[in-house]
Amino acid sequence: MDVQRSCVGNHEFPSHPSTGELFEHMSDARKYKVGLVQMRMVPDPEANLAAAIRHIREAAARGAHIVCLPELFRAQYFCQREDIRLFDLAEPIPGPSTAALGELARELRLAIVASLFERRAPGLYHNTAVTLSAGGAIASVYRKMHIPDDPLYYEKFYFAPGDLGFQAVDTHVGRVGTLVCWDQWYPEGARLTALQGAEVLFYPTAIGWHPAEKDEFGAAQYDAWQTIQRAHAIANGVYVAGVNRVGQENGDVLGNRAAGPGLEFWGGSFLADPFGRIIAKASHDAEEILIGEIDLAHLEDTRRNWPFLRDRRIDAYAPISKRFLDPTNAWDKDGDPK
Repeated sequence: MDVQRSCVGNHEFPSHPSTGELFEHMSDARKYKVGLVQMRMVPDPEANLAAAIRHIREAAARGAHIVCLPELFRAQYFCQREDIRLFDLAEPIPGPSTAALGELARELRLAIVASLFERRAPGLYHNTAVTLSAGGAIASVYRKMHIPDDPLYYEKFYFAPGDLGFQAVDTHVGRVGTLVCWDQWYPEGARLTALQGAEVLFYPTAIGWHPAEKDEFGAAQYDAWQTIQRAHAIANGVYVAGVNRVGQENGDVLGNRAAGPGLEFWGGSFLADPFGRIIAKASHDAEEILIGEIDLAHLEDTRRNWPFLRDRRIDAYAPISKRFLDPTNAWDKDGDPK
């Protein structure tokens, strides 16, 4: 592949193509490359930003047209405890990170997906993924919709739920969607993003093992995490990228550490194709940059053979918007008490 051919709309079709001409153009469908940055985070946020910039440059040198960073890449994962001082890590959007990464995107002529701790207003914060265009502008802002609250993942203390909905956005090479970490477990979010035409679903992530659980549950936990995302790829006929951090962390931010054993972030970043096959995968314990190719002809072919979008019974899914479908002897068909 010629990595310089990155623009949408390179092909000019005749007004009335013959069958042969049509299939010739279909065989020349768009391809582009994505870069997934699996990185370690250190206590200094500025050092993490500098490291991310280096990794993005390397991904660009290897032909990436879009690069995705892990969740909340500017700091170690601070949600391991509830500490009001850590709200000082948040920044506005636009802000310092989008300015620095926007300049880099413009220089390298690539799109960047960056996960940030957004300060929306005094006392109002979000876990937000920003997509920066190849021209350096903010193309989309996605606020994490599903917010966890588990041991060492106390995100509800820091983040309000997203209120911008699920989104897909056009980049200079293709249409992509961004979701964030805990969103990975919800097929509804993947579906609604794919239905807006996303060709790739990016999931910036910070997920790891509790050290006391790793021996017994570690392999199964990673397998479940990868499997649910591969299922999103299959069910929607899209590429899916899970982009995780790596390394042992105690939420150390400028010397302010969380007590206890911390978390071992399991890395294992990957790219799955629309058939659910893993076409690129990182290790569990090292920084890596994965480069994977998005082939729109393969996406089209997979959807033709598995036409799940065609066969959806959209007339029958209204109850999915209910929290739970209680027994019919207690509730009516609309989910309201009798």
